[in-house]
Amino acid sequence: MIYNILNGDSLAYTFPEAKIAGDMIVVREALIDGELSGDNLNDFFHARARHIGISDAEYKNSVVKELYNILNAPDNTEFNLWFEYDLFCQVNMWFVISLINSLKIVKNVSIVPTSYLDKTSKLFWNGFGPANADDLRTCYANRIFLNDVDLNLGQKLWEAYKNGYLEELTKLSKRQSKAFPYLQEVVKAHVERFSDNGKRGRPEKVIENIIENVSTDFQEVLREFWNRESIYGFGDVQVKSLYDKVLSGR
Repeated sequence: MIYNILNGDSLAYTFPEAKIAGDMIVVREALIDGELSGDNLNDFFHARARHIGISDAEYKNSVVKELYNILNAPDNTEFNLWFEYDLFCQVNMWFVISLINSLKIVKNVSIVPTSYLDKTSKLFWNGFGPANADDLRTCYANRIFLNDVDLNLGQKLWEAYKNGYLEELTKLSKRQSKAFPYLQEVVKAHVERFSDNGKRGRPEKVIENIIENVSTDFQEVLREFWNRESIYGFGDVQVKSLYDKVLSGR
């Protein structure tokens, strides 16, 4: 069995054009934001549904049924993880790796990088969106296979993130792995979301600067934030929440 695990429906629309072997699993979550409590998956899924504001049944139909394809995978399954480098995607990927690593089966796991882009590209941090079929095949050809050390690191990253252990996350980010080439930058960006003494975190400071020096219009703030802080991979929902918070605190 071969599974291509995609982060969101956007890539799922264009992925079939690349004619890459395997079935698709779509991760429809934004674990960068909201409640992460729960000592087991059922409690965790309930907490996520509550955060999103939908019923458990709706969440199961939209999100969990896709993840069950991972949990029910047969022996000798190949998992190809199509996740970009930004924090949004990396957090979702850490979660997926934790699921895969829990499976008591023989498995091959790879991460498919956005290798058709270089780091000078404005699309580098979240670059599958504009990729065409040839680009996707190039990325697939350059996939990075994970060993047990990589899988264990991915699981530990998820556990530290889920529990809010920022010091542990920073410590883990210093480990060298081809599977996580920009880990220190991404973890640093996450840690800087938080600040001591009631001060604003890095994303809020950036939004405050944009509001003061560029525009108060949300769409302009959104575009400028994406230009400055694409490493976060925030969608409009996450930016709008920060935008509202900054405006209410002025």
